[in-house]
Amino acid sequence: MRTITAFVIWAGLLLAVAATAGAQAQPAAAQAGSAQANAPQLEARPRYRIEPGDSFDIAFELSPEFNQAGVAVQPDGFVTLKGVGDIMVQGQTLPELTETVRREYGKFLNNPTVSVALKDFQKPYFIADGQIARPGKYELRADTTVTEALAIAGGLTEASKHSHVQLYRRVSNGWAFAQVINVKKMESSGKLAEDPFLHPGDMLFVPKNRISKITPFIPRTGATAGAFTSY
Repeated sequence: MRTITAFVIWAGLLLAVAATAGAQAQPAAAQAGSAQANAPQLEARPRYRIEPGDSFDIAFELSPEFNQAGVAVQPDGFVTLKGVGDIMVQGQTLPELTETVRREYGKFLNNPTVSVALKDFQKPYFIADGQIARPGKYELRADTTVTEALAIAGGLTEASKHSHVQLYRRVSNGWAFAQVINVKKMESSGKLAEDPFLHPGDMLFVPKNRISKITPFIPRTGATAGAFTSY
């Protein structure tokens, strides 16, 4: 009887220890999950999208009679394909365009194997405007962040508002406001992982800071010249 009682007590102690360990592990796991969720995520590189004026080649592995070279995208975004007719392709990525061509020819070809290669296309670009050294249009040659784009455009001026760099993104035929980037805070804190990548066609606008707006109305003397800082 004593042996059974001792065994029950021993088993109860083991269960209590296990429950305590599990309770301690849950907050730790929750903290680890929260830290992982809050970790900065790298932004995926945007894919190029077909624009009017682009051209591409189409090659069929088993049906070369439908091969086409230099298919031009018309100003309205349509292309004319042999045996298919007009289809809309503007705004599609290359994989999406390949799938569109495969689907259209799949209506009368048995599971066609097709490859599409861009032949001529509008070079990706971004626009920098406002209080920067060299406003203008620049080629987007590789993955480029906002701060890198500002450096390419000559950097910010003394009149720029470092904390309010505005990013605009082209949507259809107009502009859409994307976000405000506090470049001053981001660079001072060293959190460059928060530096967003530009998409082709993006525009950066740097407004004037408060001091530069009132500077023309302030008498300039030797003591005050050069004493203003940007905000």
